[in-house]
Amino acid sequence: MTIVIIDGQGGSLGKSLVEAIKARFTQVKVLAIGTNSLAASAMLRSGADAIATGENPVVVAARTADLIVGPLGIITADALHGEITPAMALAVAQSRAHKILLPISKCNVSIVGRQDLSLGEMISLALEEIQTFLDSYPPQR
Repeated sequence: MTIVIIDGQGGSLGKSLVEAIKARFTQVKVLAIGTNSLAASAMLRSGADAIATGENPVVVAARTADLIVGPLGIITADALHGEITPAMALAVAQSRAHKILLPISKCNVSIVGRQDLSLGEMISLALEEIQTFLDSYPPQR
């Protein structure tokens, strides 16, 4: 089981996700992909099994990931202050992997009906969704 975490900017969301996922789900492999080297380094320091940086790793990992986790902007071209390229957004959006997206507002997209939650609360909800996914893995395709 491979969980791909994608983050940009300084990687603080990705860092927190890696730490929480590795602490709770010891059986999974976490591949952390930063849109820049700062984000990738932060996720490596937090315990990711492997890291990569940039557009091509996102495109390649989206083909084989079982689960993709990150901010909502990873499916929106030019999000995260331009760090998400159209190719990245398309690869993630078209991936057969299950996606768990946190509604961090750096992509000019609003989710109607969403609650204002702290980062910690969003990560807790993401962990519950990952547990639900793992409970039904392998998915019936």
